[in-house]
Amino acid sequence: MHSLLISLATSPAPEPSPSLRPGLDLDQVTPGLLGFLLTAFIVVLTAVLIVDMVRRIRRVRYRAQVEEERGVTEDAGVPGAGLPEAGRPGTGLPGAGPEAKGDAGSGKR
Repeated sequence: MHSLLISLATSPAPEPSPSLRPGLDLDQVTPGLLGFLLTAFIVVLTAVLIVDMVRRIRRVRYRAQVEEERGVTEDAGVPGAGLPEAGRPGTGLPGAGPEAKGDAGSGKR
């Protein structure tokens, strides 16, 4: 077994069957313009996806923070403190009062 490893290590590597054109070295072969463009496209796409993912994660964190603050203010006993200004009853803004909840009252105006 040991002699087999020594013979493999000392024997030269076989010549690859598809050889290069005369005058070319392995160091001179490149993927070309198409390879560069595809690689650049993948890099730009990855950067755009990372930026979009960071934006979405920030949005989720912000919404969770707002919901937490809304829950804390409602737990403190302030009714409607967690609602936006338009959703508070009695402000006279659109979306305020019983009409916003689908209860139109007696129908008299």
